[in-house]
Amino acid sequence: MKRLNLRQPFSTNHNDPTISFDPGGYMRANKIFAFTCCLLIAGCAGSEKKEVAKPAVMPPPQVTRAWLDEYEPKLREAVKGSHFEFERRENLLVVTAPVQGSFNPDRPHMLLPVSLGPITRVAKLLESDEDVAVVVLGHADSSGDDAQNRDLSQQRARAVTSIFRLSGLKQNRLQVMGLGSDAPRAANDSAAGRALNRRVEILLTSRDTMQGLIAKYSQPAKAELKDAPKVAAADQGKVRKSE
Repeated sequence: MKRLNLRQPFSTNHNDPTISFDPGGYMRANKIFAFTCCLLIAGCAGSEKKEVAKPAVMPPPQVTRAWLDEYEPKLREAVKGSHFEFERRENLLVVTAPVQGSFNPDRPHMLLPVSLGPITRVAKLLESDEDVAVVVLGHADSSGDDAQNRDLSQQRARAVTSIFRLSGLKQNRLQVMGLGSDAPRAANDSAAGRALNRRVEILLTSRDTMQGLIAKYSQPAKAELKDAPKVAAADQGKVRKSE
Protein backbone atom coordinates (compact mmCIF):
# COMPACT_ATOMS: atom_id res chain seq x y z
CA MET A 1 0.00 0.00 0.00
CA LYS A 2 1.20 3.51 -0.79
CA ARG A 3 1.95 5.86 2.07
CA LEU A 4 -0.52 8.77 2.29
CA ASN A 5 1.09 12.16 1.68
CA LEU A 6 -0.74 14.68 3.87
CA ARG A 7 0.76 17.60 2.00
CA GLN A 8 -1.13 16.68 -1.13
CA PRO A 9 -4.88 17.12 -1.48
CA PHE A 10 -7.05 14.10 -0.98
CA SER A 11 -8.14 12.37 -4.12
CA THR A 12 -11.82 11.76 -4.65
CA ASN A 13 -11.06 9.19 -7.37
CA HIS A 14 -12.85 6.06 -6.19
CA ASN A 15 -10.91 3.97 -8.73
CA ASP A 16 -7.64 4.58 -6.85
CA PRO A 17 -7.19 1.49 -4.63
CA THR A 18 -4.48 3.16 -2.52
CA ILE A 19 -6.73 5.78 -0.89
CA SER A 20 -10.10 5.32 0.68
CA PHE A 21 -12.05 8.60 1.07
CA ASP A 22 -15.60 8.98 2.29
CA PRO A 23 -16.98 12.46 1.36
CA GLY A 24 -19.98 12.00 3.66
CA GLY A 25 -17.79 11.21 6.64
CA TYR A 26 -15.58 14.20 5.93
CA MET A 27 -18.59 16.55 5.94
CA ARG A 28 -19.89 15.05 9.18
CA ALA A 29 -16.51 15.60 10.79
CA ASN A 30 -16.54 19.24 9.74
CA LYS A 31 -20.01 19.75 11.21
CA ILE A 32 -19.00 18.14 14.50
CA PHE A 33 -15.91 20.33 14.68
CA ALA A 34 -17.91 23.51 13.97
CA PHE A 35 -20.54 22.57 16.57
CA THR A 36 -17.85 21.96 19.17
CA CYS A 37 -16.30 25.37 18.48
CA CYS A 38 -19.68 27.06 18.93
CA LEU A 39 -20.14 25.37 22.32
CA LEU A 40 -16.69 26.47 23.44
CA ILE A 41 -17.28 30.09 22.37
CA ALA A 42 -20.68 30.21 24.05
CA GLY A 43 -19.22 28.81 27.25
CA CYS A 44 -16.44 31.39 27.30
CA ALA A 45 -18.86 34.22 26.69
CA GLY A 46 -21.15 33.03 29.47
CA SER A 47 -18.29 32.77 31.93
CA GLU A 48 -17.28 36.40 31.49
CA LYS A 49 -18.11 38.48 34.53
CA LYS A 50 -20.27 41.50 33.84
CA GLU A 51 -18.93 44.69 35.35
CA VAL A 52 -21.40 46.41 37.61
CA ALA A 53 -21.50 50.17 37.15
CA LYS A 54 -20.38 51.88 40.31
CA PRO A 55 -22.38 54.94 41.41
CA ALA A 56 -20.56 58.23 41.12
CA VAL A 57 -19.42 59.61 44.45
CA MET A 58 -19.91 63.26 45.24
CA PRO A 59 -16.69 64.84 46.53
CA PRO A 60 -16.69 66.40 50.00
CA PRO A 61 -17.45 70.12 50.23
CA GLN A 62 -13.88 71.06 51.12
CA VAL A 63 -12.63 69.84 47.74
CA THR A 64 -14.24 72.73 45.89
CA ARG A 65 -14.41 75.30 48.67
CA ALA A 66 -11.70 77.51 47.20
CA TRP A 67 -13.46 77.55 43.83
CA LEU A 68 -16.77 78.39 45.48
CA ASP A 69 -15.25 81.27 47.39
CA GLU A 70 -13.80 82.65 44.16
CA TYR A 71 -16.93 82.41 42.02
CA GLU A 72 -19.65 83.28 44.52
CA PRO A 73 -19.17 87.07 44.41
CA LYS A 74 -18.83 86.99 40.61
CA LEU A 75 -22.11 85.17 40.19
CA ARG A 76 -23.92 87.40 42.64
CA GLU A 77 -22.80 90.37 40.59
CA ALA A 78 -23.84 88.66 37.32
CA VAL A 79 -27.46 88.23 38.44
CA LYS A 80 -27.66 91.46 40.44
CA GLY A 81 -30.72 93.54 39.61
CA SER A 82 -32.55 90.64 37.93
CA HIS A 83 -35.35 88.43 39.21
CA PHE A 84 -32.95 85.46 39.23
CA GLU A 85 -32.10 83.88 42.58
CA PHE A 86 -28.66 82.88 43.82
CA GLU A 87 -27.85 80.19 46.37
CA ARG A 88 -24.78 78.37 47.66
CA ARG A 89 -25.34 74.70 48.46
CA GLU A 90 -22.36 72.90 49.97
CA ASN A 91 -20.19 72.25 46.88
CA LEU A 92 -22.52 73.95 44.37
CA LEU A 93 -23.42 77.43 43.25
CA VAL A 94 -27.02 77.61 42.02
CA VAL A 95 -28.68 80.29 39.91
CA THR A 96 -32.45 79.84 39.67
CA ALA A 97 -34.57 81.33 36.92
CA PRO A 98 -38.24 81.27 37.94
CA VAL A 99 -40.51 80.51 35.01
CA GLN A 100 -42.70 83.46 35.90
CA GLY A 101 -40.93 86.47 34.47
CA SER A 102 -38.29 84.41 32.61
CA PHE A 103 -40.33 82.59 29.95
CA ASN A 104 -42.96 83.79 27.51
CA PRO A 105 -46.46 82.96 28.84
CA ASP A 106 -47.73 82.45 25.28
CA ARG A 107 -44.76 80.31 24.26
CA PRO A 108 -43.80 78.57 27.53
CA HIS A 109 -40.50 77.13 26.27
CA MET A 110 -39.15 80.49 25.02
CA LEU A 111 -37.07 82.82 27.17
CA LEU A 112 -38.09 86.44 27.51
CA PRO A 113 -35.51 89.04 26.38
CA VAL A 114 -35.13 90.27 29.96
CA SER A 115 -33.70 86.85 30.92
CA LEU A 116 -30.97 86.81 28.29
CA GLY A 117 -28.73 89.34 30.06
CA PRO A 118 -28.11 87.55 33.37
CA ILE A 119 -27.77 84.13 31.72
CA THR A 120 -25.27 85.50 29.21
CA ARG A 121 -23.23 87.14 31.99
CA VAL A 122 -23.08 83.86 33.90
CA ALA A 123 -22.02 82.01 30.75
CA LYS A 124 -19.28 84.56 30.02
CA LEU A 125 -17.78 83.99 33.46
CA LEU A 126 -17.28 80.30 32.69
CA GLU A 127 -16.29 80.20 29.03
CA SER A 128 -12.54 80.39 29.68
CA ASP A 129 -12.42 78.14 32.76
CA GLU A 130 -12.22 74.51 31.62
CA ASP A 131 -12.46 73.23 35.20
CA VAL A 132 -16.02 74.52 35.65
CA ALA A 133 -19.05 72.46 34.65
CA VAL A 134 -22.72 73.38 34.36
CA VAL A 135 -25.78 71.19 34.88
CA VAL A 136 -29.08 72.81 33.85
CA LEU A 137 -32.21 71.34 35.46
CA GLY A 138 -35.74 72.11 34.33
CA HIS A 139 -38.56 71.80 36.90
CA ALA A 140 -42.35 71.90 36.75
CA ASP A 141 -45.24 71.75 39.19
CA SER A 142 -47.44 68.67 39.56
CA SER A 143 -50.54 70.03 37.86
CA GLY A 144 -51.50 68.55 34.50
CA ASP A 145 -50.04 65.56 32.66
CA ASP A 146 -46.75 64.30 34.07
CA ALA A 147 -45.24 63.44 30.68
CA GLN A 148 -46.09 66.87 29.28
CA ASN A 149 -44.64 68.58 32.36
CA ARG A 150 -41.41 66.63 31.99
CA ASP A 151 -41.16 67.49 28.31
CA LEU A 152 -41.82 71.18 28.97
CA SER A 153 -39.23 71.27 31.76
CA GLN A 154 -36.72 69.72 29.34
CA GLN A 155 -37.49 72.33 26.67
CA ARG A 156 -37.05 75.18 29.13
CA ALA A 157 -33.75 73.76 30.35
CA ARG A 158 -32.56 73.45 26.74
CA ALA A 159 -33.45 77.09 26.09
CA VAL A 160 -31.11 78.13 28.91
CA THR A 161 -28.45 75.63 27.81
CA SER A 162 -28.38 77.08 24.30
CA ILE A 163 -26.97 80.35 25.67
CA PHE A 164 -24.11 78.49 27.34
CA ARG A 165 -23.40 76.66 24.09
CA LEU A 166 -23.18 79.97 22.25
CA SER A 167 -20.53 81.01 24.78
CA GLY A 168 -18.43 77.99 23.85
CA LEU A 169 -19.24 75.45 26.57
CA LYS A 170 -19.10 71.96 25.13
CA GLN A 171 -20.89 68.78 26.12
CA ASN A 172 -18.04 67.52 28.29
CA ARG A 173 -18.86 70.24 30.82
CA LEU A 174 -22.48 71.09 30.03
CA GLN A 175 -25.44 68.79 30.77
CA VAL A 176 -29.19 69.37 30.63
CA MET A 177 -32.04 67.44 32.26
CA GLY A 178 -35.79 67.89 32.52
CA LEU A 179 -37.08 66.59 35.86
CA GLY A 180 -40.74 67.53 35.58
CA SER A 181 -42.28 67.63 39.06
CA ASP A 182 -39.85 65.15 40.64
CA ALA A 183 -37.92 67.73 42.68
CA PRO A 184 -40.31 70.35 44.09
CA ARG A 185 -39.09 72.95 46.55
CA ALA A 186 -42.57 73.84 47.82
CA ALA A 187 -45.97 72.22 48.20
CA ASN A 188 -48.12 72.13 45.07
CA ASP A 189 -51.35 72.83 46.95
CA SER A 190 -51.25 76.59 46.36
CA ALA A 191 -50.62 78.95 43.47
CA ALA A 192 -47.58 80.37 45.26
CA GLY A 193 -46.10 76.92 45.80
CA ARG A 194 -46.65 75.87 42.20
CA ALA A 195 -45.02 79.09 40.98
CA LEU A 196 -41.94 78.35 43.08
CA ASN A 197 -41.69 74.85 41.62
CA ARG A 198 -41.79 76.05 38.01
CA ARG A 199 -38.17 77.01 37.53
CA VAL A 200 -34.87 76.31 35.79
CA GLU A 201 -31.80 75.78 37.95
CA ILE A 202 -28.27 76.42 36.71
CA LEU A 203 -25.92 74.32 38.84
CA LEU A 204 -22.28 75.39 38.69
CA THR A 205 -19.64 73.05 39.98
CA SER A 206 -16.26 71.56 39.18
CA ARG A 207 -16.01 69.03 36.35
CA ASP A 208 -15.14 66.33 38.91
CA THR A 209 -18.49 66.91 40.59
CA MET A 210 -20.58 66.96 37.41
CA GLN A 211 -20.80 63.19 36.97
CA GLY A 212 -21.92 62.84 40.56
CA LEU A 213 -24.69 65.36 39.96
CA ILE A 214 -25.86 63.55 36.84
CA ALA A 215 -25.98 60.26 38.74
CA LYS A 216 -27.90 61.92 41.55
CA TYR A 217 -30.60 63.36 39.30
CA SER A 218 -30.82 60.47 36.81
CA GLN A 219 -33.38 58.75 39.05
CA PRO A 220 -34.71 61.50 41.27
CA ALA A 221 -36.91 60.48 44.17
CA LYS A 222 -40.01 62.37 45.10
CA ALA A 223 -39.04 64.89 47.74
CA GLU A 224 -40.44 64.65 51.22
CA LEU A 225 -42.12 68.01 51.73
CA LYS A 226 -43.14 67.90 55.34
CA ASP A 227 -42.13 71.54 55.76
CA ALA A 228 -43.19 72.59 52.25
CA PRO A 229 -46.05 74.84 53.38
CA LYS A 230 -43.56 76.68 55.57
CA VAL A 231 -41.21 77.13 52.60
CA ALA A 232 -44.02 78.34 50.39
CA ALA A 233 -45.18 80.81 53.01
CA ALA A 234 -41.67 82.15 53.48
CA ASP A 235 -41.27 82.76 49.74
CA GLN A 236 -44.81 83.83 49.05
CA GLY A 237 -43.96 87.50 49.28
CA LYS A 238 -41.16 87.02 46.78
CA VAL A 239 -43.55 85.43 44.29
CA ARG A 240 -46.17 88.14 44.68
CA LYS A 241 -43.53 90.81 44.24
CA SER A 242 -42.59 89.44 40.82
CA GLU A 243 -46.18 89.30 39.58
